[in-house]
Parts: sequence; structure tokens; C-alpha cells
Amino acid sequence: MNPDRTLASSAITSHSVFGAPCWVSLTARDQDSAEDFYAAVLGWKWRSARLGDRFRIAYADDVPVAGIAAVASMWQVAVAWTPYFAVASADEAASRTRERGGTTAVGPIAFPPGRAALLADRDGAVFGIWEGQLVLGWEGWRQEAPAFVKLHTRNAFDAAIFYAEVLDWASAKQGCCDVAYDGDEVVLRSGEDVVARISSGALEAAPDPTIRPHWQIHFRVPDVQACIRTAEAHGGTVLRADPNAPEAVLADPDGAQFTVSAR
Repeated sequence: MNPDRTLASSAITSHSVFGAPCWVSLTARDQDSAEDFYAAVLGWKWRSARLGDRFRIAYADDVPVAGIAAVASMWQVAVAWTPYFAVASADEAASRTRERGGTTAVGPIAFPPGRAALLADRDGAVFGIWEGQLVLGWEGWRQEAPAFVKLHTRNAFDAAIFYAEVLDWASAKQGCCDVAYDGDEVVLRSGEDVVARISSGALEAAPDPTIRPHWQIHFRVPDVQACIRTAEAHGGTVLRADPNAPEAVLADPDGAQFTVSAR
């Protein structure tokens, strides 16, 4: 998870917008297959990252939007899309996670110009944290990349308390995210923008991974139905779709889930 040179000259750091989603990354097994699939479905172009051949950066209209790390087998983690949240201290956030019943899968480890860790909350939903400089033109990334990220979990209120304590949401510190409750859903705002949602559900531990607690990445696209057709043509799977709905849940050939939403 390293946006490479796109981070190096950024003036915005995780200290100024901590708690907000700041990057999304795919842990994959077959890098070439994943790159071909997302280039076809989402129109992304890929560039090298200085961390090595296993790491690549996706661009949309010259804006860095996501990363791919072909490390699922090496790190023994699931093939999945993961949101990364900006933190003031990766070590402190990882420690808070463990203290509250979560786990650490990887890190914190150095990814110049910052540090990252891959964690899981106490219900098993995987998320990442990032300490350091953010992608160049971070506001542009927020507009081009995900529409938002959404946590599907058993109890939205309980999950919001966990993440608030780990990521300093609603802490009254300058730059922190605000939390609002809307029925069975929690809405996270960074400034005026809705950047994440937490939704209750999956009340029983189900074997179906589509309803286990997990973070779902929503990508904006101009044509949802075209994405569905292209995904199927390139070995992907449609997990949920409605011809009249403004979004669809897809899986890439390796099984990583994501949502495409109308712009």
C-alpha cells in the first residue's frame, strides 16, 4: 500500500485529516490478471511503484486512485479490497486496536514516506491505517477514487465506538472526522464530505463471505450496466445487481469484492 511518488510532494499529511479514508488497496495473488480486469472494467492505467514488482498504482485520468499489492500468498492474507485510514501514529492506532479486541495482520511497517499496518476489528472486518504524507492532490483523490467506503457489520453503533476510539473520530481534535447516527447506519464525514458509512446487519456468523462483517469499497463509474457486462466478459462475477439500481456488487476473477456506483 504505497502511492509511490504521488505521495512524495504532498503537503497534506495524515496528521491533518486523521481518521478519514485516505487510500484503497487490493491484495491480490495474480497481479497481471488483476491489472487486466480492472483496466477493462474501470478504465484504469497502471504504473510501477518503487517498492518493487509486487506493487503497482492505478490511475484514472492521471489521478492516482488505488494500489495493488500482489502479496496475498506471501503475507497469508485474503484477496480483498481494503480501505486505509489516516492516523497520526500507526503504532498507537495498532495498539488501540489490540487493546479493544482487534488484531494485527501486518505491521506497522515502513513504506516511505510513511508507515502502514493491516488490522482487523473485533468482528473480523479488515482495514488498514496510514501514517505519513497523503497522495498528491488528496482532494482530487477523494473526488476520483471511491464514492465512499462502507462497513457491513453486526452492530453499527458498537462498531462506531470501536473505530472512534482507534481512529479518534469525533474527538474534537482539529481535522478529525465527525460521526452522525441515522437509524441503523452511522455516517462519517470529513469536512462536508461523506467519506464512510457503517451499516448494521449480518447478525449471525454466516459462512457466506458476502454478509460477514467487511469493508466494501464503492467506485464511481459512468455506466454501471457496462461495468457488469465487462466484468462478466473478463472472468468476474456479479454478486448483486438490479437493472434499475444505481449500483452493483461485483467480484474480480480472484474473488475480491467491490461495488460500482453511478456517478
